[in-house]
Amino acid sequence: MESIGIVGTGIYIPENRMSAKEIAGKTNGNWTEENIKKKLGILEKPIPSYEDGTQEMGALAALDALKNTGIDPESIDLIISIGEEWKEYPLTTTAIYIQDRIGAINAWGIDFQQRCATTISAMKIAKDMMISDESINIVMIAGGYRNGDFVDYKDPQMSMMYNLSAGGGAIILKKGWNKNLLLGSHIITDGSMALDAGVVYGGIANPITSENLDEAYTSLKLINAEHMKSRLNEVSMPNWLFCIDKALEKSELSRKDIDYLGVLHFKRSMHEYLLNELELKDNQTIYLEEFGHMGQVDQILSLHLAKERGLLEGKKTVALIAAGIGYAWAAGIIRWG
Repeated sequence: MESIGIVGTGIYIPENRMSAKEIAGKTNGNWTEENIKKKLGILEKPIPSYEDGTQEMGALAALDALKNTGIDPESIDLIISIGEEWKEYPLTTTAIYIQDRIGAINAWGIDFQQRCATTISAMKIAKDMMISDESINIVMIAGGYRNGDFVDYKDPQMSMMYNLSAGGGAIILKKGWNKNLLLGSHIITDGSMALDAGVVYGGIANPITSENLDEAYTSLKLINAEHMKSRLNEVSMPNWLFCIDKALEKSELSRKDIDYLGVLHFKRSMHEYLLNELELKDNQTIYLEEFGHMGQVDQILSLHLAKERGLLEGKKTVALIAAGIGYAWAAGIIRWG
Protein backbone atom coordinates (compact mmCIF):
# COMPACT_ATOMS: atom_id res chain seq x y z
CA MET A 1 0.00 0.00 0.00
CA GLU A 2 1.37 3.40 -1.00
CA SER A 3 2.08 5.78 1.88
CA ILE A 4 -0.12 8.83 2.50
CA GLY A 5 1.55 11.58 4.51
CA ILE A 6 0.81 15.05 5.88
CA VAL A 7 2.83 17.69 4.05
CA GLY A 8 1.75 20.48 6.39
CA THR A 9 -1.01 22.50 8.01
CA GLY A 10 -2.46 26.00 7.94
CA ILE A 11 -4.47 27.98 10.47
CA TYR A 12 -6.56 31.13 10.54
CA ILE A 13 -7.56 32.63 13.90
CA PRO A 14 -9.78 35.75 14.13
CA GLU A 15 -8.30 38.67 16.04
CA ASN A 16 -11.32 39.32 18.27
CA ARG A 17 -11.37 37.59 21.67
CA MET A 18 -13.96 36.87 24.34
CA SER A 19 -12.61 36.47 27.87
CA ALA A 20 -13.82 34.15 30.61
CA LYS A 21 -15.12 37.25 32.40
CA GLU A 22 -17.17 38.25 29.36
CA ILE A 23 -18.59 34.72 29.00
CA ALA A 24 -19.57 34.72 32.68
CA GLY A 25 -21.28 38.09 32.23
CA LYS A 26 -23.42 36.74 29.42
CA THR A 27 -24.73 33.90 31.62
CA ASN A 28 -26.69 36.31 33.85
CA GLY A 29 -24.94 35.05 36.98
CA ASN A 30 -25.32 31.32 36.27
CA TRP A 31 -21.53 30.97 35.96
CA THR A 32 -18.68 32.86 37.59
CA GLU A 33 -15.48 33.85 35.84
CA GLU A 34 -13.55 31.48 38.12
CA ASN A 35 -15.72 28.48 37.21
CA ILE A 36 -15.54 29.33 33.51
CA LYS A 37 -11.76 29.11 33.85
CA LYS A 38 -11.43 26.19 36.26
CA LYS A 39 -14.35 23.93 35.38
CA LEU A 40 -15.03 24.69 31.72
CA GLY A 41 -11.35 25.36 31.03
CA ILE A 42 -11.79 28.57 29.05
CA LEU A 43 -9.42 31.47 29.62
CA GLU A 44 -10.48 33.17 26.40
CA LYS A 45 -11.61 32.25 22.92
CA PRO A 46 -11.48 33.81 19.44
CA ILE A 47 -14.76 35.12 18.08
CA PRO A 48 -15.44 36.17 14.49
CA SER A 49 -15.90 39.59 12.99
CA TYR A 50 -18.44 40.16 10.23
CA GLU A 51 -15.75 39.42 7.63
CA ASP A 52 -14.84 36.07 9.19
CA GLY A 53 -17.24 33.89 7.25
CA THR A 54 -16.91 30.14 7.52
CA GLN A 55 -15.98 29.68 3.87
CA GLU A 56 -13.49 32.54 3.89
CA MET A 57 -11.79 31.36 7.09
CA GLY A 58 -11.36 27.94 5.46
CA ALA A 59 -9.84 29.60 2.39
CA LEU A 60 -7.46 31.70 4.52
CA ALA A 61 -6.31 28.59 6.37
CA ALA A 62 -5.78 26.84 3.03
CA LEU A 63 -3.67 29.74 1.79
CA ASP A 64 -1.64 29.54 5.01
CA ALA A 65 -1.07 25.82 4.40
CA LEU A 66 0.15 26.53 0.87
CA LYS A 67 2.54 29.17 2.23
CA ASN A 68 3.83 26.81 4.93
CA THR A 69 4.42 23.89 2.56
CA GLY A 70 5.32 25.45 -0.77
CA ILE A 71 2.75 23.24 -2.51
CA ASP A 72 1.67 24.58 -5.92
CA PRO A 73 -2.13 25.00 -5.81
CA GLU A 74 -2.33 23.82 -9.41
CA SER A 75 -0.94 20.44 -8.29
CA ILE A 76 -3.88 19.80 -5.94
CA ASP A 77 -6.23 17.09 -7.23
CA LEU A 78 -9.00 17.20 -4.65
CA ILE A 79 -10.32 19.69 -2.08
CA ILE A 80 -12.42 18.38 0.79
CA SER A 81 -14.26 20.98 2.82
CA ILE A 82 -14.72 20.27 6.51
CA GLY A 83 -16.34 23.68 7.04
CA GLU A 84 -19.62 24.04 8.83
CA GLU A 85 -23.08 24.42 7.28
CA TRP A 86 -23.37 27.82 8.95
CA LYS A 87 -21.66 29.81 6.22
CA GLU A 88 -21.90 32.89 4.03
CA TYR A 89 -24.48 31.53 1.58
CA PRO A 90 -26.60 28.40 2.16
CA LEU A 91 -26.58 25.75 -0.57
CA THR A 92 -23.18 26.79 -1.90
CA THR A 93 -20.29 24.31 -1.95
CA THR A 94 -17.45 25.48 0.26
CA ALA A 95 -14.79 23.25 -1.33
CA ILE A 96 -15.46 24.86 -4.70
CA TYR A 97 -15.24 28.32 -3.12
CA ILE A 98 -11.85 27.39 -1.61
CA GLN A 99 -10.76 25.98 -4.98
CA ASP A 100 -11.27 29.39 -6.58
CA ARG A 101 -9.76 31.38 -3.70
CA ILE A 102 -6.49 29.42 -3.72
CA GLY A 103 -6.18 28.95 -7.49
CA ALA A 104 -6.49 25.15 -7.49
CA ILE A 105 -7.71 25.13 -11.07
CA ASN A 106 -7.00 21.43 -11.66
CA ALA A 107 -8.80 20.16 -8.54
CA TRP A 108 -12.37 19.15 -7.90
CA GLY A 109 -14.12 19.76 -4.60
CA ILE A 110 -16.64 18.19 -2.28
CA ASP A 111 -18.07 19.11 1.14
CA PHE A 112 -18.10 16.58 4.02
CA GLN A 113 -20.02 16.94 7.27
CA GLN A 114 -19.95 15.12 10.59
CA ARG A 115 -20.00 18.13 12.89
CA CYS A 116 -16.95 18.33 15.15
CA ALA A 117 -15.72 14.87 14.11
CA THR A 118 -15.40 15.83 10.43
CA THR A 119 -11.61 16.24 10.20
CA ILE A 120 -10.65 12.71 11.22
CA SER A 121 -13.34 11.19 9.01
CA ALA A 122 -12.24 13.40 6.11
CA MET A 123 -8.64 12.26 6.54
CA LYS A 124 -9.74 8.62 6.46
CA ILE A 125 -11.90 9.17 3.38
CA ALA A 126 -9.14 11.13 1.64
CA LYS A 127 -6.61 8.39 2.36
CA ASP A 128 -8.96 5.70 1.05
CA MET A 129 -9.68 7.73 -2.10
CA MET A 130 -6.00 8.36 -2.75
CA ILE A 131 -5.19 4.67 -2.44
CA SER A 132 -8.05 3.59 -4.71
CA ASP A 133 -7.78 6.33 -7.37
CA GLU A 134 -4.44 6.78 -9.13
CA SER A 135 -5.44 10.25 -10.33
CA ILE A 136 -5.65 11.68 -6.77
CA ASN A 137 -2.18 12.44 -5.46
CA ILE A 138 -2.53 15.65 -3.42
CA VAL A 139 -5.56 16.51 -1.27
CA MET A 140 -6.33 19.75 0.54
CA ILE A 141 -8.65 19.38 3.54
CA ALA A 142 -9.86 22.77 4.80
CA GLY A 143 -12.73 24.54 6.48
CA GLY A 144 -13.95 27.14 8.93
CA TYR A 145 -16.12 27.13 12.02
CA ARG A 146 -18.21 29.71 13.90
CA ASN A 147 -21.15 27.82 15.42
CA GLY A 148 -20.64 29.86 18.59
CA ASP A 149 -22.84 32.46 16.90
CA PHE A 150 -25.87 30.35 17.87
CA VAL A 151 -25.10 29.92 21.59
CA ASP A 152 -27.55 31.39 24.09
CA TYR A 153 -25.37 32.00 27.15
CA LYS A 154 -28.45 32.61 29.29
CA ASP A 155 -29.50 28.98 28.78
CA PRO A 156 -27.83 26.93 31.57
CA GLN A 157 -28.34 23.74 29.52
CA MET A 158 -25.86 25.12 26.99
CA SER A 159 -22.82 25.35 29.27
CA MET A 160 -21.18 22.47 27.37
CA MET A 161 -21.12 24.76 24.33
CA TYR A 162 -19.96 28.01 25.96
CA ASN A 163 -16.52 27.13 24.59
CA LEU A 164 -17.58 27.31 20.93
CA SER A 165 -15.20 29.68 19.15
CA ALA A 166 -14.18 30.51 15.59
CA GLY A 167 -11.35 29.80 13.19
CA GLY A 168 -10.18 27.93 10.13
CA GLY A 169 -7.86 25.00 9.57
CA ALA A 170 -6.26 23.23 6.62
CA ILE A 171 -4.15 20.13 6.14
CA ILE A 172 -2.45 18.89 2.96
CA LEU A 173 -2.03 15.17 2.23
CA LYS A 174 0.25 13.70 -0.44
CA LYS A 175 0.57 10.21 -1.87
CA GLY A 176 4.07 8.79 -1.67
CA TRP A 177 5.05 11.30 1.01
CA ASN A 178 7.17 9.27 3.41
CA LYS A 179 6.81 11.55 6.42
CA ASN A 180 3.95 12.14 8.88
CA LEU A 181 2.13 9.03 7.71
CA LEU A 182 -1.59 8.46 8.18
CA LEU A 183 -2.05 5.09 9.87
CA GLY A 184 -5.22 3.53 11.28
CA SER A 185 -8.44 5.27 12.24
CA HIS A 186 -11.74 4.27 13.80
CA ILE A 187 -15.12 6.00 13.94
CA ILE A 188 -18.32 5.27 15.88
CA THR A 189 -21.73 6.91 15.39
CA ASP A 190 -24.81 6.58 17.59
CA GLY A 191 -28.06 7.38 15.80
CA SER A 192 -30.11 7.37 18.99
CA MET A 193 -28.82 10.94 19.57
CA ALA A 194 -29.27 12.16 15.99
CA LEU A 195 -31.72 14.92 16.96
CA ASP A 196 -30.73 15.47 20.58
CA ALA A 197 -28.87 18.70 19.76
CA GLY A 198 -29.07 21.18 16.90
CA VAL A 199 -30.29 24.57 15.74
CA VAL A 200 -34.04 24.61 16.36
CA TYR A 201 -35.09 27.31 13.87
CA GLY A 202 -34.12 27.86 10.24
CA GLY A 203 -34.72 24.46 8.69
CA ILE A 204 -37.74 22.85 7.05
CA ALA A 205 -39.23 21.72 10.38
CA ASN A 206 -39.18 25.20 11.98
CA PRO A 207 -38.64 27.97 9.41
CA ILE A 208 -37.59 31.40 10.62
CA THR A 209 -40.58 33.72 10.91
CA SER A 210 -41.17 37.25 12.17
CA GLU A 211 -42.39 35.75 15.45
CA ASN A 212 -39.28 33.67 16.19
CA LEU A 213 -36.65 35.85 14.51
CA ASP A 214 -35.00 37.10 17.71
CA GLU A 215 -34.77 33.59 19.15
CA ALA A 216 -33.81 31.85 15.90
CA TYR A 217 -30.24 33.11 15.77
CA THR A 218 -29.46 31.85 19.27
CA SER A 219 -31.32 28.57 18.94
CA LEU A 220 -28.54 26.00 19.10
CA LYS A 221 -30.11 23.86 21.81
CA LEU A 222 -30.03 20.53 23.54
CA ILE A 223 -33.36 19.51 22.04
CA ASN A 224 -33.53 16.38 24.17
CA ALA A 225 -31.13 17.35 26.96
CA GLU A 226 -32.03 14.57 29.40
CA HIS A 227 -31.50 11.80 26.86
CA MET A 228 -28.32 13.28 25.44
CA LYS A 229 -26.64 13.85 28.80
CA SER A 230 -27.60 10.45 30.20
CA ARG A 231 -26.47 8.70 27.03
CA LEU A 232 -23.17 10.59 26.90
CA ASN A 233 -22.48 9.80 30.55
CA GLU A 234 -22.98 6.13 29.70
CA VAL A 235 -21.05 5.76 26.45
CA SER A 236 -18.91 8.79 25.61
CA MET A 237 -15.60 8.01 27.34
CA PRO A 238 -15.81 4.24 26.61
CA ASN A 239 -16.47 5.02 22.94
CA TRP A 240 -13.50 7.38 22.77
CA LEU A 241 -11.17 4.87 24.36
CA PHE A 242 -12.52 2.13 22.08
CA CYS A 243 -11.86 4.29 19.00
CA ILE A 244 -8.32 5.03 20.21
CA ASP A 245 -7.62 1.36 20.90
CA LYS A 246 -9.05 0.23 17.53
CA ALA A 247 -7.12 2.90 15.62
CA LEU A 248 -3.95 1.83 17.42
CA GLU A 249 -4.68 -1.83 16.71
CA LYS A 250 -5.11 -1.07 13.00
CA SER A 251 -1.75 0.72 13.18
CA GLU A 252 -0.12 -2.27 14.96
CA LEU A 253 0.48 -0.08 18.02
CA SER A 254 -0.79 0.19 21.59
CA ARG A 255 -1.52 2.95 24.12
CA LYS A 256 2.07 2.94 25.40
CA ASP A 257 3.22 4.04 21.94
CA ILE A 258 1.31 7.36 22.04
CA ASP A 259 3.70 10.31 22.26
CA TYR A 260 1.23 13.15 21.62
CA LEU A 261 -2.55 13.42 21.95
CA GLY A 262 -4.28 15.95 19.71
CA VAL A 263 -7.54 16.48 21.52
CA LEU A 264 -10.55 18.73 21.11
CA HIS A 265 -11.35 21.27 23.80
CA PHE A 266 -13.75 20.08 26.48
CA LYS A 267 -14.12 20.68 30.20
CA ARG A 268 -10.96 20.38 32.22
CA SER A 269 -11.98 17.35 34.31
CA MET A 270 -12.67 15.26 31.18
CA HIS A 271 -9.33 16.28 29.70
CA GLU A 272 -7.50 15.24 32.85
CA TYR A 273 -9.44 11.97 33.07
CA LEU A 274 -8.53 11.06 29.50
CA LEU A 275 -4.83 11.80 30.04
CA ASN A 276 -4.89 9.64 33.15
CA GLU A 277 -6.58 6.74 31.33
CA LEU A 278 -3.96 6.87 28.58
CA GLU A 279 -1.12 7.38 31.07
CA LEU A 280 -0.03 10.59 29.36
CA LYS A 281 1.56 13.71 30.86
CA ASP A 282 0.53 17.33 30.41
CA ASN A 283 3.48 17.93 28.08
CA GLN A 284 2.15 15.25 25.70
CA THR A 285 -0.86 17.30 24.66
CA ILE A 286 -2.05 20.91 24.39
CA TYR A 287 -5.13 21.99 26.33
CA LEU A 288 -6.82 24.58 24.13
CA GLU A 289 -7.86 26.86 27.00
CA GLU A 290 -6.89 29.99 25.05
CA PHE A 291 -8.76 28.92 21.92
CA GLY A 292 -11.97 27.24 23.09
CA HIS A 293 -13.58 24.69 20.80
CA MET A 294 -13.31 25.40 17.07
CA GLY A 295 -15.27 22.28 16.22
CA GLN A 296 -13.53 20.16 13.63
CA VAL A 297 -10.63 22.63 13.42
CA ASP A 298 -9.39 21.57 16.88
CA GLN A 299 -7.39 18.58 15.64
CA ILE A 300 -5.60 20.63 12.97
CA LEU A 301 -4.97 23.44 15.46
CA SER A 302 -3.53 21.02 18.05
CA LEU A 303 -1.22 19.47 15.45
CA HIS A 304 -0.20 22.90 14.15
CA LEU A 305 0.58 24.21 17.65
CA ALA A 306 2.43 21.04 18.64
CA LYS A 307 4.72 21.39 15.63
CA GLU A 308 5.32 25.10 16.37
CA ARG A 309 6.15 24.34 20.02
CA GLY A 310 8.58 21.55 19.19
CA LEU A 311 6.46 18.76 20.68
CA LEU A 312 6.70 16.65 17.51
CA GLU A 313 10.46 16.72 16.99
CA GLY A 314 11.97 13.36 16.08
CA LYS A 315 9.73 10.38 15.47
CA LYS A 316 6.41 10.60 17.30
CA THR A 317 3.19 8.62 17.38
CA VAL A 318 0.30 11.07 17.36
CA ALA A 319 -3.28 10.18 18.28
CA LEU A 320 -5.98 12.62 17.18
CA ILE A 321 -9.43 12.33 18.73
CA ALA A 322 -12.73 14.05 18.04
CA ALA A 323 -16.44 13.92 18.76
CA GLY A 324 -19.45 15.55 17.15
CA ILE A 325 -23.11 15.94 18.03
CA GLY A 326 -25.27 13.40 16.32
CA TYR A 327 -23.34 11.57 17.89
CA ALA A 328 -19.91 10.60 16.56
CA TRP A 329 -16.55 9.63 18.10
CA ALA A 330 -13.33 9.29 16.11
CA ALA A 331 -9.63 8.60 16.50
CA GLY A 332 -6.78 8.62 14.00
CA ILE A 333 -3.11 7.72 14.33
CA ILE A 334 -0.21 9.49 12.64
CA ARG A 335 3.43 8.40 12.59
CA TRP A 336 5.01 11.84 12.71
CA GLY A 337 8.51 12.47 11.44
